[in-house]
Amino acid sequence: MRIVFLAFFLGACAVAWRSADVFTFVPVSAGGFDIATYQKITDTHAPVHIYIEGDGHAFDAYGTPTDDPTPRGTMLRDLAMRDTAANVIYMARPCQFIMSGNCTKKYWTDGRFAPVVVDAMGAAVTQVADGRQIVLVGYSGGAMVSGLVIKRNPGLPVKKWITIAGVLNHAGWTEYFGDAPLRTSLDLRNLPNVHALHYVGADDEVVPNALSQKWIGDSGKIVVIPNAGHEGFKDLDIDFE
Repeated sequence: MRIVFLAFFLGACAVAWRSADVFTFVPVSAGGFDIATYQKITDTHAPVHIYIEGDGHAFDAYGTPTDDPTPRGTMLRDLAMRDTAANVIYMARPCQFIMSGNCTKKYWTDGRFAPVVVDAMGAAVTQVADGRQIVLVGYSGGAMVSGLVIKRNPGLPVKKWITIAGVLNHAGWTEYFGDAPLRTSLDLRNLPNVHALHYVGADDEVVPNALSQKWIGDSGKIVVIPNAGHEGFKDLDIDFE
């Protein structure tokens, strides 16, 4: 069973992608999932910037798991659309926009960073990169996914790893808020040893600044964005060098 929420996707993206005719919707099959991507590839030899989405609408306002984790906001997609690099790809998480046959709620709740999810994302990243150098941009839970992809794929040609409001240690994150631990998910015990830049919001209440500072330490450059909450990065000028 494969349900594609393409109408919803296109409707949500109508404004964001209105001037981005060079972007093409491309479902990528990897690890038993069909992963939604939007791709702009104009130079087969240049590096590719891959934006990995956050956890999306995984829970409702009452903390109950939803039936569809497709994100309701477009911040990360908007950032990807503004990227002037030759090759840019926005990549959703498994079960966002496309409900593959093996999608169950565990893959956007307790198992959102499960090995099968991370390995599927790693396969998708490898597939779309097609041998080119990669700049991985991960937002929120997508930062965790991107970091785990790097760790589990040491041969991946990562030029730079960029996180935005990133959850980089879910055990510490759930403990901080008194939430149930993600027992079936992988965690980043140590951050990848790659060129990295981490953007954090000064007013982020979802991923508090103090946690970000603790997780990152000296392992990468931190840029604190004043007055920014968890979704306050729509005007972010990303440093890709």
